[in-house]
Amino acid sequence: MAVFDNPGPNPYDLPMRSTVSKKGQVTIPKPLRLRFGIRPGQVLDVREERGCIVLSKQMARPDAFDKLFGILKLGRSTDDIIREFRGDDYPLKQ
Repeated sequence: MAVFDNPGPNPYDLPMRSTVSKKGQVTIPKPLRLRFGIRPGQVLDVREERGCIVLSKQMARPDAFDKLFGILKLGRSTDDIIREFRGDDYPLKQ
């Protein structure tokens, strides 16, 4: 008999398996990706803990530019700055 849904409080209690590919890649089962919000391109930290492999979502680290973004006050619009660099021969797209 096949089990399609676990009637218990946690549907992730069912055993899930994944096979290691020739390249060492492992697919994280979809129910776990959904539960933990793991999306394509997500960086995971990998470590060994008491003989087990542990994956954890890497917390977003602020980019060096993120700290500086928006702090420079020039007192004029971006369009004016672009016109200064390009000159009046290059009209801005409307």
